[in-house]
This record gives sequence, structure tokens and C-alpha cells, in this order.
Amino acid sequence: MQLDDRKWAILKAIIKTYLETGEPVGSRTISKYADLNLSSATIRNEMSDLEEMGLILQPHTSAGRIPSDAGYRLYVDRMMEDKDREVTEMKEMMIQRQDKLELLLKQLAKVLATNTNYAAMISGPQYHHTRLKFIQLSVVNERQILATIVAEGNAVRNKIIEIEHGLDQQTVLQLNILLNSALNGLTIEEINLSTISKLKEQAGIHSDLVNRVLDAVAESIQTDEEMEIYTSGATNIFKYPELSSSEKASELISAFENKKELAGLIGEAGSENEETGIQVYIGKESPLTTMQDCSVVTATYELGDGMYSRIGVIGPKRMDYEKVVGTLKTLKVQLDELFKKNQ
Repeated sequence: MQLDDRKWAILKAIIKTYLETGEPVGSRTISKYADLNLSSATIRNEMSDLEEMGLILQPHTSAGRIPSDAGYRLYVDRMMEDKDREVTEMKEMMIQRQDKLELLLKQLAKVLATNTNYAAMISGPQYHHTRLKFIQLSVVNERQILATIVAEGNAVRNKIIEIEHGLDQQTVLQLNILLNSALNGLTIEEINLSTISKLKEQAGIHSDLVNRVLDAVAESIQTDEEMEIYTSGATNIFKYPELSSSEKASELISAFENKKELAGLIGEAGSENEETGIQVYIGKESPLTTMQDCSVVTATYELGDGMYSRIGVIGPKRMDYEKVVGTLKTLKVQLDELFKKNQ
């Protein structure tokens, strides 16, 4: 069914108001919507047209209107189309952005290794305190609901949730409104027991489904995925006699090939200098036994949209600390400028 923009805006306003209040909606109420900017008389004429089209109905004489089943159907179908399109666009955008970001980070590792004459490593983009952007529940069949969860940075996760009984579109719509109203913009830490309890109470007989959606949200916006590590300049360690013996060199090369160990090394950000974001490990201070004959300098960089990356430079204990720290500080400024321009 085709509606012009004005009729569609009024129908949406009626449905949203009715979902919130449960009371028939009059033209005066709709006229208060700031984005409509229409007189009550114009709204009444449009509402008459919508009633003739079977999209709204008047339960009692002189009462306001409520959505009909056909009105709900049109609203849900369009909402689903909009969300599907939005999710698709986000996925495509993130694929392109991830490819570009991966290329940039690999190049940064090479530049660091060349400029410092040491080995360098850099983590793939990670998220911290990730915020939820929106949730979309969709009916798959009578026994399954698809929860599409979009988090900060436009990270998209899909989760199939098993249900005991089928849900109609109006119920799914109301659950979507309930979940998004309560959770949008929150981090996993901010979704506390009080929030969960209130949500489950409002969901009534669907509280178990809400609970499983919350579990899916927690899975989606936590950062426990395996960290990607890019390395460069591992052979630079052979330039330093104290590290070039066959045994030590072999241990260091093996450590560079062990991505989990490297992730543990540059994941240690708790004691970074608050002003510079830089941490220096000298010899036995290193959390990796294979690197206790080395010095390691790490730094954390913001990449925008809640993302960050960690960089490490590895060299002998007699490394040029001033040069390495200066290089990392310069890189931080350059990255800050780059990502501010692209926001």
C-alpha cells in the first residue's frame, strides 16, 4: 500500500502514541508532534483518509483513532525493511572500514619497525566500554526469533533465540520498543540488576524471552574475541649481539609467531602513564619470559567510534628509549588527527 510522506508520518505518530498510552489518539495530540508542523484540521482530514484506507479505526463515536491490523502490518513491514536496509548498509560499511583499517595497522607496524630499527607489533581494532546502538527482534518461525544487535562502531551480531510459542508482529514490535527504550546507549556495565528487573516486569509473560535477549546482548558487546596481531621487523633483533645468539633469537622468533603471547603482552595496559598512554617494560618486568632479555614499550591509541589499538616496540635493553617514546607520541598525534578528520 502506497502512502505519501504526510499520511505515513501521521500513521506512525498514531501507532507510536497508542503503543505508549493504550488510549485512542486524537488530532490534537498528533498536532503536538514537533516534526509534523500540521494543523489539527489537516490532521483530521488525513486521519479520515487513513480510516477509509483501513489503516486506523474509531472504536467509539467522538473518540480518537487506534491502529487497525492492516495499519500495524504496514508499520511493521516498513520498520523491518528500514532496519534490514540499515543493518545491510552497516555491514557493508564495516567490511570496507575493517579492510582499510587492517591495511593501515599493518603499514603502521612496518613504519615503526623501520623507523626504530626494532621489532614492532600492533593489535587489530578492539572495543572498550562498547555501547548498544539498537536491537531488532524478527520472527523467523513459530519456534524462533532472530535478535539483531548493533553495538558501538556498528558491529553487528545475529542471534537465533528459541521460543516455546509463536509471537505476533504487534508483540514483537512492542518488545522492540521496550528493549530499545531501556537499553540504547548503555554499556554492558550499565545494564544492571535494576534495569533487568524493570525490563522483565514490563515484559510480563515474555520476561524469559527478554532475559535471553539480554544474554545475547552481553555476548555481543563484550570484547573477549581473539585479538588480531600484526607484526613487522622481527629479524631486526639479529642486529643486536646480545639477542642474536641462536637460542635467544629462536625464542624471540617463536614468541613473535605466538599471537596469544603477544596479545597478552600488549594487552597489559593497566599501568600505562595516564598522560602519554605509554608503558615501558625493562628486562624481567616483561610479562613474557621469552622477552626478559629485551625491553618492550607499549602504547594505546584511540581509533574512533569506541575502538582502540595497542602497539608494542621490542628491542634490546639498551634501546634508544627517547627515540621510541618520541616516535610513539608522534604517532598518537597523527592518529588522533586522522580519525578526527574521518568522524
